[in-house]
Amino acid sequence: MKLDFFKYQGTGNDFILIDSREQIVKEDPFLFKKLCDRHFGIGSDGIILIQNDSKSDFYMKYYNSDGKESTMCGNGGRCAIFFAKTLEIPKKRINQTYFRAIDGFHYGFIKRERVVSINLIDIKKDIIEIYPKHVFLNTGSPHHIVFIKKVNKINVYQEGRKIRFQNSYLKEGVNVNFVEIVDKNILQVRTYERGVEKETLSCGTGVTASVIAACETNKISNSDQKEILVNTLGGKLFVSFIKTSNEYKNIYLTGSVGFIFRGCVFI
Repeated sequence: MKLDFFKYQGTGNDFILIDSREQIVKEDPFLFKKLCDRHFGIGSDGIILIQNDSKSDFYMKYYNSDGKESTMCGNGGRCAIFFAKTLEIPKKRINQTYFRAIDGFHYGFIKRERVVSINLIDIKKDIIEIYPKHVFLNTGSPHHIVFIKKVNKINVYQEGRKIRFQNSYLKEGVNVNFVEIVDKNILQVRTYERGVEKETLSCGTGVTASVIAACETNKISNSDQKEILVNTLGGKLFVSFIKTSNEYKNIYLTGSVGFIFRGCVFI
């Protein structure tokens, strides 16, 4: 069977995207893991299926590189928005997309050439867990956030695995973000991702979680509601939101997206 695919990256977070609205795709974890393998497959951090959806422009189904279906992926969502435009989804709205993922509905915008914004879910303050040494919250995917100095010197793989495989996280897994406050509205974030089980060049929901955690613990302020700049190994991401007395809403993640190549495999 011939399987057509496209490969995109969002600030270095790379994905295999498959238009499965008409193309029959066997959702086989073993196959998806093999396709994501960087030595024996196409190579990527995950796989995204674009499926028909009766309530929105499309449904985005996401699998991590371990072959397992996962939760929301921010950079993957931005790539899906860009990919949808090439598929002429939707036909009536130029550069705007409304789609559904596992955590609900999302708006997407192509702001300018190769710069894409995605609207993430609102975050109620009462679900943000603040501990002496870390913050935990879910921005569509679960995130453990640690604030440190000199984030470039930490061994993310080694330290991230220690936290990711703690007993409290074994059932659901967790993404681990190491965050340095660089300046008033500038962060640097490095992330160990579950399902990939290593450091990725960037993590969209992780960057968003890191910014909200920094704001909730008063390490930064967005009183002027400007975009917060986050530096990752794969490039710059920007997070904006409105903070109210009980929630963070109108959350947008913005950054670059790039088409890498297209091809086909026989499975």
